Amino acid sequence: MPNTVISGFTHNFLGKAPVWYKQVILLFLVANPIVMWTLGPGTAGWLLIAEFIFTLAMALKCYPLLPGGLLAVEALLIGLTTPDAVYLEVLTNFPVILLLMFMVAGIYFMKELLLVTFTQILVGVRSKSALSLLFCSAAALLSAFLDALTVTAVIISVAVGFYAVYHKVASGKGYQHKDHNAGSDDEVIELHREDLENFRAFLRSLLMHGAIGTALGGVATMVGEPQNLLIAKVVGWDFAGFFLHMAPVSLPVLAAGLFTCWALEKLRWFGYGGRLPKPVRQVLEEFAENERTKRTKADQAALWVQAFAAAILVVGLAFHLAEVGLIGLLVIILITSFTGVTDEHQIGKAFQESLPFTSLLVVFFAVVAVIHEQHLFKPIIDYVLSLPEARQPGMFFIANGVLSMISDNVFVATVYISEVKQALDAGAISYEHFQKLAVAINTGTNLPSVATPNGQAAFLFLLTSAIAPLVRLSYGKMVVMAFPYMLVMGGVGLYMVINHI
Repeated sequence: MPNTVISGFTHNFLGKAPVWYKQVILLFLVANPIVMWTLGPGTAGWLLIAEFIFTLAMALKCYPLLPGGLLAVEALLIGLTTPDAVYLEVLTNFPVILLLMFMVAGIYFMKELLLVTFTQILVGVRSKSALSLLFCSAAALLSAFLDALTVTAVIISVAVGFYAVYHKVASGKGYQHKDHNAGSDDEVIELHREDLENFRAFLRSLLMHGAIGTALGGVATMVGEPQNLLIAKVVGWDFAGFFLHMAPVSLPVLAAGLFTCWALEKLRWFGYGGRLPKPVRQVLEEFAENERTKRTKADQAALWVQAFAAAILVVGLAFHLAEVGLIGLLVIILITSFTGVTDEHQIGKAFQESLPFTSLLVVFFAVVAVIHEQHLFKPIIDYVLSLPEARQPGMFFIANGVLSMISDNVFVATVYISEVKQALDAGAISYEHFQKLAVAINTGTNLPSVATPNGQAAFLFLLTSAIAPLVRLSYGKMVVMAFPYMLVMGGVGLYMVINHI
């Protein structure tokens, strides 16, 4: 514990982040003004981008909002951008902020319906290959209309619940037992240890298939990922227009991704193929049946309300009846009104998942404002646009894909679509070609980014969730298991971008 006030400040700065990480961030904060005054705003701007990408890549050490926010504030103080420029970026991208604020919270109130759906899939399908395909395709379908983070959260909830149930039984307790530590194997009976390890392998593969599914579906529609809506607004596409422009790439990639899912389960490569042991299945089926019989008429009515709200959501998005975020707010009002959720604190929980990332997105926009004010990406964009038109979409796909593997794909997409829009406004490219580049940017940031947890918010969410340590899903394990998907999705996506858009 700190002995002095000074040591208390040191201890409190960035909380539980490693000491070396705190020192690096302090070094950044000290170096930026010096570089600004000695080497100029251009060099300082590039240094800021590198520092910001570092905070995104090190998201497991500290949530990027804090160090990234400090860097953004310093950029304002030393004159790399202005508050008015940041406000203009936020205002331009306000529909994306609305999406994160209300759509994610709206889907939170559909969790019971989604939990019932995934539970029925898990206990109702005996073939592991068919089960994996169903998990992957269900996650893809839901992510096309809902939010990838929430779909991932539901899959995690199902996995945590079933893992805890069997862990209790494996420890010689009933699954109704309340006081149990599922994170410790000390009480696990020797006879059940092998089944528990196999169950972990089974859940690991399902979780990864589900997370990949959110990427497969998320690329296809304007609400699938936050950057999709941003790109759609800049280009001027509605829900149907976005889907149709992405379809030449997204649909072949979906087919290739689902085939990869099936092949990995059959071949049992890269950590896939774990089967559900029979004793575990018996326990889970008994538990699911017990939960079903406990469901009251009020619970059943709530599920019907959630299903009705989901139908309104799909119709509202498909016909673009209102701004996406406002449709999310409608979902919140309908479900809470007709399911008896009337307490302010209950409603407030729905916003806990979305608002930290919404705040981080505003920091993204501050860094984008620096890029625009200092024209940092103009030489890169000019070089790519100097290439033959036929080569440009492929180059944008590769550039976005590589950067999205180490950084956050929302940030990468925000930068590139903004720069290309400036080229359009300057008359350097036609609107038709601008649309092709937008397809390349969207697919480039969504598909290769599955390579690491840094690129996709849903992957990072899975890695930092309660289930990851329980099923032994580490950063390295996720990279290995995502590798075949990255090759297939990135390869097919690049081929389609080059030849068919």
